[in-house]
Amino acid sequence: MPRIGTVARDLYRREMAASKTAGDPQQRWRHLERAHILSQPDPWLHTCNHVAMLALALRCRDRREALGQVVRIVVAAPGSMTGRYPEGNTGRVAAGLTTPMPVPADLARALSA
Repeated sequence: MPRIGTVARDLYRREMAASKTAGDPQQRWRHLERAHILSQPDPWLHTCNHVAMLALALRCRDRREALGQVVRIVVAAPGSMTGRYPEGNTGRVAAGLTTPMPVPADLARALSA
């Protein structure tokens, strides 16, 4: 089963913590998106990230995003376990469920460490 290293896991935790204390929803989404990219190889962290995204979507009363996160919660762990996830995808509905995206350089370094 794919896993992430200590550097990526620590950065994931920092991004998730920052998402809880960010001043506005856009900043919270940015931190959750960065955490999502880091979490993709790990079934548990990937699923937890989508649960946090669902919670924020509900807080923002964004029905489309919330429904999209429910779907992603269902497919996150199997996708991570099989390595079938769109690398770099930010995890939001607007990104598309299977659309790969560029990985920011700092996250790529953390994932390769």
